[in-house]
Parts: sequence; C-alpha cells; structure tokens
Amino acid sequence: MTKILIVGGGYAGFYTAWQLEKQLNPGEAQVTVVDPLPYMTYQPFLPEVISGNIEPRHAVVSLRRHLKRSRVITAEVTNIDHATKTATITPEIGEPYTVNYDIIVVTAGAVSRTFPIPGIADNAIGVKTVEEATWIRDTMIDNFNKASTMAPGPERTRLLTFVVVGGGFAGIESFAEMRSLATALLEDYPSLQFDDVHFHLIEAAGRIMPEVSEDTALWVIKNLAERGATVHLNTQVTSALDGVVETSAGDKFPTDVIVWTAGVMAAPIIKSNSDLPVDERGRLRARADLRVEGDNGIVQDAWAAGDVSAVPDLSGGGVGGFCVPNAQHAVRQGKLMASNLVATLRGGTPKDYYHENMGAVAGLGIGVGAFQSGTFALTGVLAWLAHRGYHDLAIPTVERKIRVLTGWINNFVLGRDFVSLSARETPRAGFERFASRPRPAVAETKKDAPEKLPASSEHGGGKPAAPSDKPAADTSGKSTAEKVTAEAGAAAPKSAARSAKAPAGDSK
Repeated sequence: MTKILIVGGGYAGFYTAWQLEKQLNPGEAQVTVVDPLPYMTYQPFLPEVISGNIEPRHAVVSLRRHLKRSRVITAEVTNIDHATKTATITPEIGEPYTVNYDIIVVTAGAVSRTFPIPGIADNAIGVKTVEEATWIRDTMIDNFNKASTMAPGPERTRLLTFVVVGGGFAGIESFAEMRSLATALLEDYPSLQFDDVHFHLIEAAGRIMPEVSEDTALWVIKNLAERGATVHLNTQVTSALDGVVETSAGDKFPTDVIVWTAGVMAAPIIKSNSDLPVDERGRLRARADLRVEGDNGIVQDAWAAGDVSAVPDLSGGGVGGFCVPNAQHAVRQGKLMASNLVATLRGGTPKDYYHENMGAVAGLGIGVGAFQSGTFALTGVLAWLAHRGYHDLAIPTVERKIRVLTGWINNFVLGRDFVSLSARETPRAGFERFASRPRPAVAETKKDAPEKLPASSEHGGGKPAAPSDKPAADTSGKSTAEKVTAEAGAAAPKSAARSAKAPAGDSK
C-alpha cells in the first residue's frame, strides 16, 4: 500500500487529506497527517474571534473528527530526508522517531515574519492562531476592567492604548474588530469615555490593503478615523522595548497590546531541515501541477501547496508570478492536490493549478465591510454581509458552518459575550492558594530522642544499663494495669508527651 505523508494540517493539508479520503479506494493508499495542533485554524475568522463575534472553538476544525480514514499525528516534523524517503517526527512528549513514506506532500504553511526590531520578539503577538486571537480579546477586556477603577494618568492610558503593525488584510481586519470590541465595551464602563481609548495602526507603505483599489483603501482609513482609530502611513516601528512603541515619525505609544501582522514567511523547517529545493525566500519550488521541482527537473514523489510553496500563478494576477499566500489559493490547491495524487497513482497525468482571483472582502466590525472584485467595489453593510456569507460558506464541514451561523444569530439577539477567560492560563492558582498542606516535620533533638534499651534487655547481653536522669515511677499500691500505665508515662520523652496533647491536625 502506498504511504502518503502530509506535513501540515492547515488549509492545504486538511483539504488534501479530506479529498483523498473521498477519492481513494479502500486499501489504495495510507494517508498520514502530521501537525503540531490537532485542528485546522480558519484564519479569516480570527479577527472576529478577537471581537467576540465568533467563539474560538468555532474558528477551528478538528482533524481527527473529520479525517476518519487518515492517521493523524499531533507532533512536529523536524527533518525531511527525501533521498531516503524518511521524516523525523518529534512529539511533545517522548523521543523523536522516523517514519518512512512513498509520497510526501508538504503543506507546512507560514509563520509570522518579523524583523530584528528591539522589543518586538518580547512584547508583540501575531494573529496566526486562535490562541493569539483569544489572548488579544481577553487582554483588552482585562485592561478595561483595570482601567475603569483608575484615575486618569499614564498607567490608565497605557492600558487603553492598542497598536497594530501592518496594513494588509489581516492587520486592517484585526485593527477594525479590536476597535469594534472597544466601542462595545465602553457601554459597560461608564467611568471610561470614548476619547480615553487609543488605537494606532502603523504601516510602512504609503497605503493599506493592496488587494483593493486606492479609493476603497481610502474609504477604510476614513471610516476608521471616524471610529477613533488612527492609521499611520509611511511609518515604521523602530522600537518596542518595555512595551513602548516608538516610530520613525517620532511618536511613542506605551501599550500592553502590540499586534504584529506585517507579513508572513514559509515555515523555516523546510529551508533548514530538509533536502527539498527552496527558492531565495525559503519557499518550496513547485510546478503549476504542484509537484516539487529542482534544478534537474521534477523531484519524484514530492508535492507542495499552500503558503509554504512558490506555485506559479497562471492567471497572471500573482506577485512576482507566484500565487499569493492566502486561503483562496491554499484551499483550491489542496483540492487539486488530492485529484493529482489519485491520478498519478492510477497512471494518469496531473493537472495544472489555475485560479483567477474572485476578489477581496474584509469585515471591519459589525455592519462595516469592504469588497473589491476588479473595478467593482462595495463598502458598508452590503460588503459586511458579503464577507460573512462568503466565509460561512468557505469554512469546511457543515458542522462548522452551522456553529458559526448559530453564533452570529445568538450575538444578534443576545449581544456579544464580554467575559474574559484569561485566568485559564493559571487554572490552579485558586486551588493552590487555599489548599491545605502538611505541617513541616519537627526535627528531633538529641535531648528529646527516646532512650535506647540496654543491650542486656535487647539482646540478652551482660552490658550494664546506662544511668537514667529520670526518677522511677512510684507504682506501689497500684494494680498491674495502673503500674504499666504509670511506667510508660514516666518513660515517655517530653516531645511525645507534647504531641499527645496536640490536636490531630488540620482536616481542611
């Protein structure tokens, strides 16, 4: 049986495995998916996770629940040796081990791309995972709780200042949803005013959202300004030490929340720990049919798709001739990947990937959106409805579509739930604080130690007993039981006598 190893369970990896299960005959191939997380994250929903419009679990898709015929391994692939067709798998617990494969599909995705700016690595956070989105949401709510009891001043300003770096779709959507959350929170905090909250988005280029027209981008900036959020164009972050964001324009913004969305890069594992060919940006070199290609032609039995790969964009709409790293391409490449794998297994020919961009749509908070398809643009409520409709259809599995749609309806009727669960990061704190612990043992002193019986009594030897400084108990005129009790009491060390009077211990 052919062994297919899929490295990465994101869009492309999940859809490849999902479609393979539908297209492969029983016993035709064994599919193994390896990913450090047991779920696929639907990243377009992360901004709405931040604002509380979508529950965190509804933005992810369980791999095991929906890949019934595949083997799912929750671990990390730390090395690929395609020359021997082996991969090293490193689980969270236990020793690394190697697995053999016949065909490898690399869909390891991308990670946040950062620059060596002082303080960013220590203080910033990305928006690539549901855990990051949840942290941003909880921290914002916690900061409002703290600030609401404080007098105006530098510390309160710091708590209510939020900075996003990067003006692409991920940055703008996150920024707008954060502003939407803050506006809704103000209704519950009468001690805080609209002008107390500060939002700053920093973009190095001269415009935002390059996927839409300049007119649409300018409309978004104007809308954000009307909502109390400032976009700084042609500006770079120069430092973020101690949570103080400094910019090339000379501004300083002390803050607890720095969200970094200034680009992504292919998962570094492919460049550093594999023998597969990569380009100058660390992406796997791929053909239009998704097969990996090296200097000497096709690399047999090696395939790539999604953000980790440089797949030619035959539609001519890509950047530098390649597909841009987004969900549209990753999902469609995953589906084609499965069909191409099945075709080659059965002696057929793989097809080239071709997809014309359907347009770009962004959600910018409740009732606000932006949509662009060619020269046609929509903004406002209609664009927001288009955003929700498209992504509810795009998220995989009927189960997840229903959960997301139901959540939106609940929020429309009941309002958003603004409860922070940041305490989950230290779940044992309350238990540890009040839990009873054993009392520390009292060290025995030489004086209080029980005396040893004489050797003659212990072993029948003839050594004389050591003299005792304790007076013998007077047992004259007492019954046998009384004599035994009196003698035992006289022989008991002081520490034992004290412990006999002590309470039995803390029963809490």
